[in-house]
Amino acid sequence: MWIARTFSMPNHETFTVPPIKELLDLEIEDDGKNWLDPFARNSQRAEKRNDINPATKAEYHLDAVDFLKMFPDGSADGCLYDPPYSPRQVKECYDGIGIKYTYEESTNQKVKEAKNEIARVVKPGGKVISFGWNSNGMGAKRGFVKVRILLVSHGGLHNDTICVVEQKVVENTFEGLLA
Repeated sequence: MWIARTFSMPNHETFTVPPIKELLDLEIEDDGKNWLDPFARNSQRAEKRNDINPATKAEYHLDAVDFLKMFPDGSADGCLYDPPYSPRQVKECYDGIGIKYTYEESTNQKVKEAKNEIARVVKPGGKVISFGWNSNGMGAKRGFVKVRILLVSHGGLHNDTICVVEQKVVENTFEGLLA
């Protein structure tokens, strides 16, 4: 597995941060054709883009899990997973567009649902690139193996952005995971 650490100033548009942009350029083939992005904001990296905020450039404005449920099993070459990283960020995102924030939006159950849907739609050999403040990614129980980890330090009191590239190596093998 390849692991690297670099520095770059933060940006709320994650994919514009230079080392993250370089990572995406390296990992995403065919200009994101057959890739999904359930939290796209204004990114054009994936062919199918969703963001709950209707003021973004995404084509769909659904809850991320509902967006992912639109796609058949094993139909995507890859997925970008860049949700809000903390309950505070979830609250800011929802409040900013006039949606009443609930506790459910920040729970581990919601994260688990989204990751289970991503695991369902990404085909074997496909990739998931996750972003956040941890390196958990999709995980082996969902059939993924870590290929690259990029730590992007933002200096000062900012948390690093942790970028995890994983490849799906097997079908979901943990019975009950998708239940």
